[in-house]
Amino acid sequence: MRKRSTGSSSRAERSRPTSRRSLRVDGPVPLRPEEIAAVLELVGVEPSRSLGQNFLVDRTVAAREAALLDVAPGTEVLEIGGGLGPLTQALLDRDFRVTVIEREPRFASYLATNFAGRIRVIEGDARTAPLPQVTVCAGNLPFSAAHEILVRLVREGMEHGVFLVQREVADRLVAMEGSRDYGRPSVLFRVDGVFLGGGRVPSSSFHPRPAVDGALVVWRRDPLDPSPRDRSTLETLLEVAFEQRRKVLGRRFPGALSRRFPLPAEKVPALVGEADWPQGWERLRAEEIAPDRFVALANLLPPPSRRPTASPAPR
Repeated sequence: MRKRSTGSSSRAERSRPTSRRSLRVDGPVPLRPEEIAAVLELVGVEPSRSLGQNFLVDRTVAAREAALLDVAPGTEVLEIGGGLGPLTQALLDRDFRVTVIEREPRFASYLATNFAGRIRVIEGDARTAPLPQVTVCAGNLPFSAAHEILVRLVREGMEHGVFLVQREVADRLVAMEGSRDYGRPSVLFRVDGVFLGGGRVPSSSFHPRPAVDGALVVWRRDPLDPSPRDRSTLETLLEVAFEQRRKVLGRRFPGALSRRFPLPAEKVPALVGEADWPQGWERLRAEEIAPDRFVALANLLPPPSRRPTASPAPR
């Protein structure tokens, strides 16, 4: 889902001029469906289902999201995707200094005009555009791109953040071992920190109304000990472990691991023991192994024979 635009705090930058009539809208940020429709017509944007362009109609969601940022007034916050500005306004209401990165040029112009002198707007895609050196982030993320954006923010040093994502994605991000939602993303994000749940956001909070609910998640950097010596090794190990996630590890795991690493299958049980996996791990599923035990085993493995070619999928 894509919920809003981008914002900053002390100045506004318009990346390109617009040929349309004035984008200034007097009054509060549009929240009622008819207000949103009028502004979308003004800026010349028709909501795209493929881009997840659904806009908040519940002011309390934006206020709650901003309140979950546990930082002092005056802190610089990078907002991912400002849309029509509900979260931007909520962040400003808490006296944060806001920079917004917004991929839609017409939304970027709208934000720069209506928050002129109060925010900085960067036109660009948060997945690929250069990002400012900001360690606190917030955003209502497009449901289709949330995982990719979060991976990038974490790897570029985000210390703390609050995000609105699809509820199913949120369940995976906050899942602990033993949960059916626990999987590769749960482990890989846990290497650098933790996601905590911030509450459900019903689909009725958006216009147009999406088919699924959303949820807020809170990120805090808290690196695991041990840390992985080589992330590609850990990613390959997790691919092997979770490729048949509903089956017990049993005899399957050693053979599958030996096909991805230059390692005889008969040596796997000894390495698993050295990594301090639970007794009777053969009768467990991958979802019952804690993140630090996966990291411990990855640190004992040789480099994989075939390295992963893509970032981990949501499952």
